[in-house]
Parts: sequence; C-alpha cells; structure tokens
Amino acid sequence: MTTRSEATPEQDNDLLLEHQLCFALTVASRSVVGAYKPVLERLGLTHPQYLVMLSLWESSPRTVRNISEALAQEPATISPLLRRLEGAGLITRHRMDGNERALAVDLTASGVALRQQALAVPGTMMERLGLTREQVAELHASMMALIASTAGDAGRKQEVQR
Repeated sequence: MTTRSEATPEQDNDLLLEHQLCFALTVASRSVVGAYKPVLERLGLTHPQYLVMLSLWESSPRTVRNISEALAQEPATISPLLRRLEGAGLITRHRMDGNERALAVDLTASGVALRQQALAVPGTMMERLGLTREQVAELHASMMALIASTAGDAGRKQEVQR
C-alpha cells in the first residue's frame, strides 16, 4: 500500500531513489573502484593497497597513524593492508627510534620501483572513464567539498580544501 502525505510534488520527487545523493555516490564509488581493479591487478595491488602506496609515494617513511589519517581510515583497517604489502616486499615496518609505540612504514626498493609503473594509472583511468584531467579535477574538488561539509568542523574543512 502506497501512502502519500500532504507533500508538494517537489517534495515527493525528493524521495525518488534516482534523486538520492547517497545512492548516486554509492553506485559511482563502487563503479569507479571496480574500473580500477583490472588496472591495479597489473601492479599486483588491490584498490585499498594502492591508496596506501599512494600515501607512501607522497611521503615515506610514515607512521601507521599518519597513513590512517591521510586515508581517513582507522589504524586497525590499515594494519592488514600493511601486512600484505610487507609480504609482497613493497614496504617495511619497524618501530620508530625514540618512540617504541609508533610503527614506521617505509618503501622498499621494489615499492619505490612500482611507482614508475603506477604513473600510467591516472591516465589509464581517465581514458577508461572518458574523463579529461580538468573533469577529474572538478569532480575531485566537488567530492572534497562534500567530505568537508560532512566532517562537521571548520578545521577539517580547511585541511580538506588544501
């Protein structure tokens, strides 16, 4: 049985699945990550592992906490990824000098070398998705603004906008 309240046609349309931002984002995310899969398989990486490697190619060594903050993930989520990357010979993990509680993650020579192959990933993905570099930058900026708006605090908004 379908019931409708005293809503305007616009309000009724707001409840259509096709108008839901959360639905579009979920489907888009799943679709884009799926499109990455065959490209990253050539590198021997899963999408989450690729994100960890991207963070390490930007700055290495990094602490587990720093990686988890960069990826907006809990350290407990990052740890299994690090174990697999270490098993693949791409990273090393060791206790930091002067802070036994902090675990430092560093690239191995193989991890550094993999970056050269990964340079092709963004261009390949733009081609697969039919997007220009400018369109990717525009989408990225929109997503980062959305992330900042859901973070709920001004400090996080400023950090995301950088």
